[in-house]
Amino acid sequence: MSISYIPEKTRMRLWGVAAGRCQYEGCNEPLWRDSLTQTEFNSAYIAHIIADKPDGPRGDPILSEQLKDHISNLMLMCDVHHRLIDRENVDGHPVERLWAMKKKHEGRIELLGSLMEEKRSHILMYGANVGEHFAPLSWERVVSAMIPEWYPAEKPAIELSLKNSSFQDHEKMYWQIEREHLRRQFDQSVRPRLASGEVGHFSIFGMAPQPLLVEFGRLLSDIPAAEVYQLHREPPDWKWQESPHDFNYIVNQPPSYAGVPVLNLSLSASIDDSRIRKVLGEGVSIWTVTIDTPHNDFLQGIEQLRQFRQSLRRTMDEIKLAHGQEALLHLFPAVPVSVAIEIGRLWMPKADMAVRIYDQNKKNGGFSAAFDI
Repeated sequence: MSISYIPEKTRMRLWGVAAGRCQYEGCNEPLWRDSLTQTEFNSAYIAHIIADKPDGPRGDPILSEQLKDHISNLMLMCDVHHRLIDRENVDGHPVERLWAMKKKHEGRIELLGSLMEEKRSHILMYGANVGEHFAPLSWERVVSAMIPEWYPAEKPAIELSLKNSSFQDHEKMYWQIEREHLRRQFDQSVRPRLASGEVGHFSIFGMAPQPLLVEFGRLLSDIPAAEVYQLHREPPDWKWQESPHDFNYIVNQPPSYAGVPVLNLSLSASIDDSRIRKVLGEGVSIWTVTIDTPHNDFLQGIEQLRQFRQSLRRTMDEIKLAHGQEALLHLFPAVPVSVAIEIGRLWMPKADMAVRIYDQNKKNGGFSAAFDI
């Protein structure tokens, strides 16, 4: 524990470079308030890397005196970690390790503090019951996916959700209730901020049944600048990875345009045409967008998502040209969450065909209509 007087100017500088947070690796605890009661007061300790006396923790016959009040030798810490490094586990905290902690923490704070305004993004999260499970979206995980391309404009995120709902997606009322709930939350929490010009960019994270993700994207539209993220299985996070080389979407047109127009999106899984005919009958004209081997985790990089937008835009224009704008397009999606959101963002209410979205659910015996947009 310190016995030296630390000048007030040095204390203030240390508070600044540490941003008022514990510099012990992985802690980052704010030291200006109590996390339980939220009472604001100074709970910080100033710890010495090399003790201010030779017989102290990591003390040195020469450097202890030379560095006793030098900022390069001081760390801002919470009570727990100050005691840990100076009393409970001194041997586990050599000088080199503490210097590395200090450098890493202060480097991160310097980076965050130097960000320009255009790096700020408002986090927008939407979650709803998928089957019998509700998939919560974690602040920590979504923020780690954004950085360093974007940084949170504010905390907490703008969150749209129906938590603890007793309705499940195999029930017919589920679509009506959750869709209306989503619309109302969007109108209350998002639309006014868009109208005021307060939001310059959105970082979008969604976890819900595909028809609702399409609706979420439709409400947002492609007018505001936004980046939509994808939850990956390997590794299990939201961070965009490198797009595979020579990746392409495959568009298969129907042999005849005489039937009811159908868009089969076989990306996360293959939807056999027989499953569509089971719902709509034989008089269908099926357009298919797919990839060489549909599977759950094919979407790795954001460039693949941009390619999808381009491919879908061309395909929807071709379907409209072949069947007429007044026809109802039947959409059967097996797609990743980010793709479902982009479908809604891409759809233009004045220019595109009306769309009936179908949802696959084993409890309902296969595909059934969810709602129209």
